Amino acid sequence: MCTGGCSKVIAIFLYVLAAVSIICNLMLFFPDFKTEFAELDREGTDRITQEVKYMGGLIGGGIMVLIPAIHIHLTSAQKCCSNRCGMFLSIGFAAAGVAGAVYSLSVAAVGLKNGPLCWWFGGNPPRFAWGTPFANATGYLTETDLWDVCIIPENVVEFNVALFSTLLVAAGLELVLCLIQMINGLFGCLCGTCSGKE
Repeated sequence: MCTGGCSKVIAIFLYVLAAVSIICNLMLFFPDFKTEFAELDREGTDRITQEVKYMGGLIGGGIMVLIPAIHIHLTSAQKCCSNRCGMFLSIGFAAAGVAGAVYSLSVAAVGLKNGPLCWWFGGNPPRFAWGTPFANATGYLTETDLWDVCIIPENVVEFNVALFSTLLVAAGLELVLCLIQMINGLFGCLCGTCSGKE
């Protein structure tokens, strides 16, 4: 496969992964598929997990990967950037994609580690309150019987674990694909793109 064709395949996968990242991040704003938790409560307490507001999936895995994906895709187009200069520029765009993927990966990992924000009974002194009961817990991801600690939103732990895990996997794949494109762009810059437009 020539470097231009490889760029096209990478770009298509990046489009899909960027869309998945954006959708997952937007869904995290609505735990239990309800809009009421996106607002502050009467006391001004936040009810959305802090890592959701960092928008790792929207900004990092989404926009910061989508823009490079568009240029990477253009390097396979015969009448646009399918030349040595376009492939050279794709290295820089892919590096920006790497930065976005690393940001998304980091936020998703921290979101999984800290767990969701929910209404639960605990703290010091023990009381019902909004908080992150798993922030200092070890192994809560495998001990599913602990997940019932979160009362509201219903099934918020499963919701967060599923979406942050999806973001983690998507960001990891984006990272790998952008690194491959950096190598592909280097070969395309040195050896050409097989398009005849050099």
